[in-house]
Amino acid sequence: MEKQIEWHGKSLNYYVEGQGPSVVLLHGFLENYHVWDDFMPYLISRFSVIAVDLPGFGKSAVYGEKHDMSFMAEAVKFILDQEKVTQTFLIGHSMGGYVSLAFAKLFPESLKGLVLFHSQAAADDEQGKKNRSRTIEVVKKDHKNFISQFIPLLFAESNVAVFENEIAHLREESLKTSTEGVIASLAGMRDRDDNLQLLENINVPVFFVIGKQDSRIPLPKILSQISLPKLSEAIILDEVGHMGFVEAPEKTFPAVQSFCERYS
Repeated sequence: MEKQIEWHGKSLNYYVEGQGPSVVLLHGFLENYHVWDDFMPYLISRFSVIAVDLPGFGKSAVYGEKHDMSFMAEAVKFILDQEKVTQTFLIGHSMGGYVSLAFAKLFPESLKGLVLFHSQAAADDEQGKKNRSRTIEVVKKDHKNFISQFIPLLFAESNVAVFENEIAHLREESLKTSTEGVIASLAGMRDRDDNLQLLENINVPVFFVIGKQDSRIPLPKILSQISLPKLSEAIILDEVGHMGFVEAPEKTFPAVQSFCERYS
Protein backbone atom coordinates (compact mmCIF):
# COMPACT_ATOMS: atom_id res chain seq x y z
CA MET A 1 0.00 0.00 0.00
CA GLU A 2 1.32 3.42 -0.96
CA LYS A 3 0.97 6.07 1.72
CA GLN A 4 1.51 9.81 1.94
CA ILE A 5 1.98 11.60 5.24
CA GLU A 6 2.63 15.20 6.17
CA TRP A 7 6.04 16.11 7.59
CA HIS A 8 7.09 19.73 8.18
CA GLY A 9 4.06 20.84 6.22
CA LYS A 10 4.89 18.83 3.09
CA SER A 11 4.33 15.34 1.75
CA LEU A 12 6.42 12.20 2.36
CA ASN A 13 5.62 9.18 0.21
CA TYR A 14 6.34 5.53 0.92
CA TYR A 15 5.12 1.99 0.29
CA VAL A 16 4.51 -0.69 2.93
CA GLU A 17 3.72 -4.39 2.50
CA GLY A 18 4.33 -7.71 4.25
CA GLN A 19 4.47 -9.02 7.79
CA GLY A 20 7.28 -9.83 10.19
CA PRO A 21 10.47 -8.01 11.21
CA SER A 22 10.87 -4.59 9.62
CA VAL A 23 13.07 -3.88 6.60
CA VAL A 24 13.39 -0.38 5.15
CA LEU A 25 14.57 0.15 1.56
CA LEU A 26 16.26 3.47 0.75
CA HIS A 27 16.93 4.26 -2.90
CA GLY A 28 19.94 6.05 -4.35
CA PHE A 29 20.53 9.34 -6.15
CA LEU A 30 18.03 10.05 -8.97
CA GLU A 31 15.92 7.04 -7.99
CA ASN A 32 12.64 6.51 -6.15
CA TYR A 33 11.18 3.60 -4.22
CA HIS A 34 10.13 1.84 -7.44
CA VAL A 35 13.78 0.94 -8.04
CA TRP A 36 13.13 -1.83 -5.50
CA ASP A 37 10.03 -3.24 -7.27
CA ASP A 38 11.78 -6.47 -8.30
CA PHE A 39 13.54 -6.76 -4.94
CA MET A 40 10.53 -6.42 -2.64
CA PRO A 41 8.85 -9.76 -3.53
CA TYR A 42 11.88 -11.57 -2.08
CA LEU A 43 11.26 -9.93 1.28
CA ILE A 44 7.53 -9.39 1.81
CA SER A 45 6.79 -13.06 2.54
CA ARG A 46 8.99 -12.88 5.65
CA PHE A 47 9.32 -9.18 6.47
CA SER A 48 7.31 -6.01 6.79
CA VAL A 49 8.89 -3.93 4.04
CA ILE A 50 8.84 -0.13 3.86
CA ALA A 51 10.18 1.45 0.67
CA VAL A 52 10.67 5.19 0.99
CA ASP A 53 10.68 8.06 -1.50
CA LEU A 54 13.39 10.19 0.11
CA PRO A 55 12.79 13.98 0.17
CA GLY A 56 13.00 15.44 -3.33
CA PHE A 57 12.45 12.11 -5.11
CA GLY A 58 9.41 10.22 -6.32
CA LYS A 59 6.29 11.71 -4.79
CA SER A 60 8.06 13.17 -1.74
CA ALA A 61 8.40 16.94 -1.62
CA VAL A 62 11.51 19.09 -1.91
CA TYR A 63 12.13 20.73 1.46
CA GLY A 64 14.93 23.17 0.79
CA GLU A 65 18.07 24.00 -1.16
CA LYS A 66 19.99 21.22 0.60
CA HIS A 67 18.81 17.88 1.93
CA ASP A 68 21.39 16.83 4.51
CA MET A 69 21.73 13.09 5.01
CA SER A 70 20.68 13.58 8.64
CA PHE A 71 17.56 15.43 7.46
CA MET A 72 16.63 12.51 5.24
CA ALA A 73 17.34 10.11 8.12
CA GLU A 74 14.90 12.06 10.28
CA ALA A 75 12.28 11.68 7.55
CA VAL A 76 12.81 7.91 7.63
CA LYS A 77 12.47 7.88 11.43
CA PHE A 78 9.23 9.85 11.18
CA ILE A 79 7.83 7.23 8.80
CA LEU A 80 8.89 4.43 11.16
CA ASP A 81 7.18 6.20 14.05
CA GLN A 82 4.01 6.51 11.98
CA GLU A 83 4.15 2.78 11.28
CA LYS A 84 4.94 2.03 14.97
CA VAL A 85 8.23 0.34 14.04
CA THR A 86 10.74 0.36 16.89
CA GLN A 87 13.61 -1.53 15.21
CA THR A 88 14.45 -2.17 11.58
CA PHE A 89 17.02 -3.32 9.06
CA LEU A 90 18.07 -0.55 6.70
CA ILE A 91 19.01 -1.41 3.11
CA GLY A 92 20.49 1.65 1.43
CA HIS A 93 21.60 1.93 -2.18
CA SER A 94 24.37 4.49 -2.79
CA MET A 95 22.95 7.76 -1.40
CA GLY A 96 20.46 5.64 0.53
CA GLY A 97 23.47 4.09 2.26
CA TYR A 98 24.66 7.54 3.30
CA VAL A 99 21.19 8.17 4.74
CA SER A 100 21.32 4.80 6.52
CA LEU A 101 24.63 5.71 8.18
CA ALA A 102 23.19 9.06 9.28
CA PHE A 103 20.23 7.14 10.72
CA ALA A 104 22.63 4.82 12.58
CA LYS A 105 24.30 7.84 14.14
CA LEU A 106 21.05 9.56 15.14
CA PHE A 107 18.92 6.54 16.11
CA PRO A 108 21.21 3.60 16.96
CA GLU A 109 18.58 1.99 19.19
CA SER A 110 16.23 1.71 16.20
CA LEU A 111 18.65 -0.26 14.01
CA LYS A 112 18.88 -4.07 13.77
CA GLY A 113 21.23 -4.33 10.82
CA LEU A 114 22.61 -2.36 7.91
CA VAL A 115 23.04 -3.25 4.24
CA LEU A 116 25.28 -0.88 2.27
CA PHE A 117 24.29 -1.56 -1.34
CA HIS A 118 27.11 -0.01 -3.39
CA SER A 119 27.68 2.58 -0.68
CA GLN A 120 30.39 3.50 1.80
CA ALA A 121 31.09 5.51 4.96
CA ALA A 122 33.78 8.04 4.01
CA ALA A 123 32.93 11.68 3.30
CA ASP A 124 33.77 13.29 -0.04
CA ASP A 125 37.37 14.47 -0.23
CA GLU A 126 38.08 18.01 -1.45
CA GLN A 127 38.12 16.96 -5.09
CA GLY A 128 34.87 15.09 -4.59
CA LYS A 129 33.26 18.18 -3.08
CA LYS A 130 34.40 20.29 -6.03
CA ASN A 131 32.98 17.71 -8.43
CA ARG A 132 29.59 17.80 -6.65
CA SER A 133 29.55 21.62 -6.84
CA ARG A 134 30.40 21.51 -10.55
CA THR A 135 27.66 18.94 -11.09
CA ILE A 136 25.17 21.27 -9.39
CA GLU A 137 26.03 23.96 -11.95
CA VAL A 138 25.57 21.45 -14.79
CA VAL A 139 22.18 20.42 -13.39
CA LYS A 140 21.06 24.04 -13.15
CA LYS A 141 21.71 24.47 -16.87
CA ASP A 142 20.14 21.24 -18.14
CA HIS A 143 19.15 18.66 -15.55
CA LYS A 144 17.44 16.36 -18.06
CA ASN A 145 20.54 16.04 -20.21
CA PHE A 146 22.62 15.38 -17.09
CA ILE A 147 20.29 12.58 -16.01
CA SER A 148 20.21 11.00 -19.47
CA GLN A 149 23.99 10.81 -19.61
CA PHE A 150 24.44 9.79 -15.96
CA ILE A 151 22.28 6.65 -15.78
CA PRO A 152 24.33 4.38 -18.12
CA LEU A 153 27.49 5.23 -16.14
CA LEU A 154 26.03 3.38 -13.16
CA PHE A 155 26.41 0.04 -14.96
CA ALA A 156 29.50 -1.99 -15.73
CA GLU A 157 30.59 -1.09 -19.23
CA SER A 158 29.96 -4.64 -20.42
CA ASN A 159 26.38 -4.46 -19.13
CA VAL A 160 25.21 -1.23 -20.80
CA ALA A 161 24.00 -2.99 -23.96
CA VAL A 162 22.72 -6.02 -22.04
CA PHE A 163 20.50 -3.90 -19.82
CA GLU A 164 19.41 -1.40 -22.45
CA ASN A 165 15.72 -1.70 -21.53
CA GLU A 166 16.37 -1.42 -17.80
CA ILE A 167 18.54 1.66 -18.36
CA ALA A 168 15.80 3.25 -20.46
CA HIS A 169 13.28 2.60 -17.67
CA LEU A 170 15.60 3.99 -14.99
CA ARG A 171 16.22 7.07 -17.12
CA GLU A 172 12.48 7.58 -17.56
CA GLU A 173 11.88 7.36 -13.80
CA SER A 174 14.85 9.59 -13.00
CA LEU A 175 13.67 12.30 -15.39
CA LYS A 176 10.64 12.77 -13.14
CA THR A 177 12.96 14.25 -10.50
CA SER A 178 12.87 18.05 -10.35
CA THR A 179 15.94 20.22 -10.77
CA GLU A 180 15.48 21.37 -7.15
CA GLY A 181 15.37 17.78 -5.88
CA VAL A 182 18.55 16.82 -7.75
CA ILE A 183 20.44 19.87 -6.48
CA ALA A 184 19.29 19.46 -2.86
CA SER A 185 20.58 15.88 -2.75
CA LEU A 186 23.88 16.73 -4.45
CA ALA A 187 24.50 19.47 -1.88
CA GLY A 188 23.60 17.08 0.94
CA MET A 189 25.96 14.39 -0.31
CA ARG A 190 28.76 16.92 -0.83
CA ASP A 191 28.54 18.12 2.76
CA ARG A 192 27.85 14.79 4.48
CA ASP A 193 29.76 13.67 7.57
CA ASP A 194 32.59 11.17 7.54
CA ASN A 195 31.20 8.01 9.16
CA LEU A 196 34.22 5.73 9.20
CA GLN A 197 34.43 5.91 13.00
CA LEU A 198 30.72 5.21 13.21
CA LEU A 199 31.22 2.12 11.06
CA GLU A 200 34.03 1.00 13.34
CA ASN A 201 31.91 1.38 16.49
CA ILE A 202 28.54 0.24 15.18
CA ASN A 203 26.91 -2.51 17.25
CA VAL A 204 24.78 -4.14 14.54
CA PRO A 205 25.79 -6.44 11.67
CA VAL A 206 26.75 -4.74 8.41
CA PHE A 207 26.51 -6.30 4.96
CA PHE A 208 28.35 -4.79 1.98
CA VAL A 209 27.23 -5.37 -1.61
CA ILE A 210 30.14 -4.46 -3.88
CA GLY A 211 30.57 -4.36 -7.66
CA LYS A 212 34.06 -4.93 -9.04
CA GLN A 213 33.32 -2.61 -11.96
CA ASP A 214 31.63 0.11 -9.90
CA SER A 215 32.85 3.46 -11.25
CA ARG A 216 31.03 5.39 -8.51
CA ILE A 217 32.50 3.50 -5.51
CA PRO A 218 35.76 1.87 -6.68
CA LEU A 219 36.57 -1.54 -5.23
CA PRO A 220 39.83 -0.51 -3.47
CA LYS A 221 38.00 2.28 -1.62
CA ILE A 222 35.38 0.00 -0.16
CA LEU A 223 37.65 -2.98 0.60
CA SER A 224 39.34 -1.07 3.41
CA GLN A 225 35.96 -0.50 5.09
CA ILE A 226 34.79 -4.12 5.19
CA SER A 227 36.97 -4.88 8.22
CA LEU A 228 35.79 -1.89 10.27
CA PRO A 229 32.49 -3.15 11.79
CA LYS A 230 32.55 -5.65 14.65
CA LEU A 231 30.33 -7.97 12.58
CA SER A 232 30.76 -7.55 8.85
CA GLU A 233 29.85 -9.56 5.76
CA ALA A 234 30.28 -8.79 2.08
CA ILE A 235 29.50 -10.05 -1.39
CA ILE A 236 31.86 -8.91 -4.16
CA LEU A 237 30.39 -9.23 -7.63
CA ASP A 238 32.34 -9.53 -10.89
CA GLU A 239 30.97 -7.85 -14.02
CA VAL A 240 28.78 -5.62 -11.84
CA GLY A 241 28.87 -1.85 -11.56
CA HIS A 242 26.79 0.29 -9.22
CA MET A 243 23.45 -1.44 -9.79
CA GLY A 244 23.79 -4.97 -8.43
CA PHE A 245 20.06 -5.43 -7.88
CA VAL A 246 19.65 -4.95 -11.66
CA GLU A 247 22.92 -6.41 -12.92
CA ALA A 248 23.01 -9.50 -10.67
CA PRO A 249 19.62 -10.02 -8.98
CA GLU A 250 20.11 -13.80 -8.79
CA LYS A 251 23.05 -13.16 -6.42
CA THR A 252 22.11 -10.00 -4.55
CA PHE A 253 18.49 -10.82 -3.70
CA PRO A 254 19.13 -14.15 -1.90
CA ALA A 255 22.26 -12.79 -0.18
CA VAL A 256 20.47 -9.80 1.33
CA GLN A 257 17.41 -11.88 2.22
CA SER A 258 19.61 -14.41 4.02
CA PHE A 259 21.43 -11.65 5.94
CA CYS A 260 18.17 -10.18 7.21
CA GLU A 261 16.78 -13.60 8.14
CA ARG A 262 19.86 -14.63 10.09
CA TYR A 263 20.01 -11.45 12.16
CA SER A 264 16.30 -10.87 12.65
